Amino acid sequence: MVVASAVLIAVAPIAQSHAANPIKLGYAKCAHCTPLSLVPENAEGGAKIEAISFNTGNDVLTALMAKSIDVAQLTYLHYAIALDRGFDVVAISGQINGGSQILVGNDLPVEPGNWAGLKALIAQYKSDKKPFRVAASRGNAQDIHMRGAFAKHGIDINKDVQFVNIPNPSDHVQALRRGEVELITSVDPFASQIRSLKAAKFFDYPYDQAAGKLTNLILTRSDVIASNPDGVAAIVKAIVKVNGMMMQDKALFAQTIHKVTGLDLTIAADAVGNLYPDYAIHRKEALAVATMMRDLKYIGSDVSAKVEQHLDYRFLEQATGKSKNELGY
Repeated sequence: MVVASAVLIAVAPIAQSHAANPIKLGYAKCAHCTPLSLVPENAEGGAKIEAISFNTGNDVLTALMAKSIDVAQLTYLHYAIALDRGFDVVAISGQINGGSQILVGNDLPVEPGNWAGLKALIAQYKSDKKPFRVAASRGNAQDIHMRGAFAKHGIDINKDVQFVNIPNPSDHVQALRRGEVELITSVDPFASQIRSLKAAKFFDYPYDQAAGKLTNLILTRSDVIASNPDGVAAIVKAIVKVNGMMMQDKALFAQTIHKVTGLDLTIAADAVGNLYPDYAIHRKEALAVATMMRDLKYIGSDVSAKVEQHLDYRFLEQATGKSKNELGY
């Protein structure tokens, strides 16, 4: 029933009016999510948009399913998870990608990017019967980026290492300082904060896997598209505009991160270098992500068909004047 309704909505025309009904947009407090705080003031046509921040993407997904918000900044990973659970979600826009860093304890004898050295170190821990603890916030993009990168380099996250879930990324720095983990994959700006505070050292960007740099995706529900298509269109158009602003003005990008997260402006500026504004919806890569998540046993079913059926490019086409083939289809 969910698939049928999504497909039906996808072929219905977008209504036009001068002002949209009020609509709520939820986003997490990560560096690439914070530009969404600028969406309300950059909406056109009298659109009334409220932007609400949450601690994590999982909180945003919960709010979307509870219908306390109408549109959500989530990730390609949340998209696959939601479809696996049978939730009614429709992807309507990309946003900003990147933002992942793998960090290791300062005392570990491993050089940046040396995966062979990391594998050897993990093997030594196993030989010494010590757990090599790796952490992330389970269910976010960085978690899957890490798992995919580990698999790519021949590290079995279920057998070779011990996974530690730290739900709130703002807690990553303390886990490292307390010596509770050997390695952590965190999201910017918190990853940049960890490096600035010298709580850990940089190892690699975990982009050498099926998800690549893909991170953020804008989702809504089919009932929202049916009841308030103008509001959805206004949000997508404002996201496209704000993305352009972030690409042209890195200082504004850093200031926005600083304002929403409260982190030092220097840390925010460092984080910007690992972020890639991109409003396209990458269909082929989304399918690859879903396959990787199933292979990693993160989801229990093949959601490939659902991934394609729940993509709606109309709002991006309207906002940009481009065809869906130019927008990632």
